[in-house]
Amino acid sequence: MREILFDTETTGFDPFSGDRVIEIGCVEMINKVLHKDSTFHVYINPERDVPAAAVEVHGLTGDFLADKPVFTDVVDGFLDFVGDDGILVAHNAEFDMKFINFELEKAGYPVLGSDRFVDTLAIARTKYPGQPNSLDALCRRLEIDNSHRSLHGALLDAEILAEVYLELTVGRQAGLDLSLMTGAGAIDVERKSWPKRSFPVSDSERAAHDAFVRNSVENAVWLK
Repeated sequence: MREILFDTETTGFDPFSGDRVIEIGCVEMINKVLHKDSTFHVYINPERDVPAAAVEVHGLTGDFLADKPVFTDVVDGFLDFVGDDGILVAHNAEFDMKFINFELEKAGYPVLGSDRFVDTLAIARTKYPGQPNSLDALCRRLEIDNSHRSLHGALLDAEILAEVYLELTVGRQAGLDLSLMTGAGAIDVERKSWPKRSFPVSDSERAAHDAFVRNSVENAVWLK
């Protein structure tokens, strides 16, 4: 199964009010194995200003983004990476899906179906009801090192999310399940059947045992 852990950074909260995607980061996972060398990452010129409040979150300024490609220049690369059937995993996926589909529709492309998205925030809320379930909170709870994350960044957040997602779904020890090993990594153990053996107790051994039981514990209930 191919899963794409992804994140977006934006100019704000609502694409229908003029906010745009300014960064996309994706990392590939196949059969719950993370492939950090298989990524998609791009900065995008939003063709508008970036509010100061947004810059405080991700550090991406209008000046930095001014010479970056617009969404229509990167959309084909993004769609090629996610493919036709890859599952898209995001934290608060509704937010990212809303922005990505807005950009796709604006560029004249079909939107991505909601059935392709998995929301790790929803998974975390089910597993840890009533607790903080932000990405930072989950990293603390699951003991995942995110000390290198000072600002939000789409690719970095996608890589951190991959570790969180594995913890939420299969757990850190999943790779130790030897029953899942096949091929070159498997150990072939020949199972043998051994004849059943009996070890009869001699009369002298039984007499010694009975004497020990009678004399070892005073008023033992099992002697009454």
